[in-house]
Amino acid sequence: MERDAEATKRRLIAAGRAEFAAHGLNGARVDRIAAAARSNKAQIYHYFGNKAGLFDTVWNELVEQIVVNVPLDVNDLPGFAAGLSDLYAEYPDIPRIVTWQRLEHGDALDELGITEVRNRSAAIAEMQAKGLVSTRFEPRVLFALLVHIAMLWAASNPEVLAVLDPADRAQRRETIHRIAAALVE
Repeated sequence: MERDAEATKRRLIAAGRAEFAAHGLNGARVDRIAAAARSNKAQIYHYFGNKAGLFDTVWNELVEQIVVNVPLDVNDLPGFAAGLSDLYAEYPDIPRIVTWQRLEHGDALDELGITEVRNRSAAIAEMQAKGLVSTRFEPRVLFALLVHIAMLWAASNPEVLAVLDPADRAQRRETIHRIAAALVE
């Protein structure tokens, strides 16, 4: 029975992730989530309390996915930004959910995310103290810039993308890498 409960929760989280990416927290509908998960609305409330609770679970898993899949290599900050951009290209729902979270649920902070930003900023500060990374920007700002540069393709409007004409993922990755390199050198 426990296995079935866990499988139901996983399906609800996957369906919630797709629904939140498409419609945000406020536009998401629990009936669509339940139908996509082959479950019922009562299960959402049982496992997550409410729709916002499911969103928080999706958000926490998304933050963990980023942290696990894109570790910070302080010796290759441009590679970090390029790797993050690659993750966004592979999982286009991530930048969409990030945007929805910021717009609709920005007051809900993730402790893992905060801890990682602090730790990664501190690692950059150490490299700056050793003279290996530019000090033009304080460490927290530099980390934030790297994160946002990685979102270039995902966050640009269609008109900008039409002019940029990102031919392929390798070209986009190289562009992100060069931009990040210019920041840290």
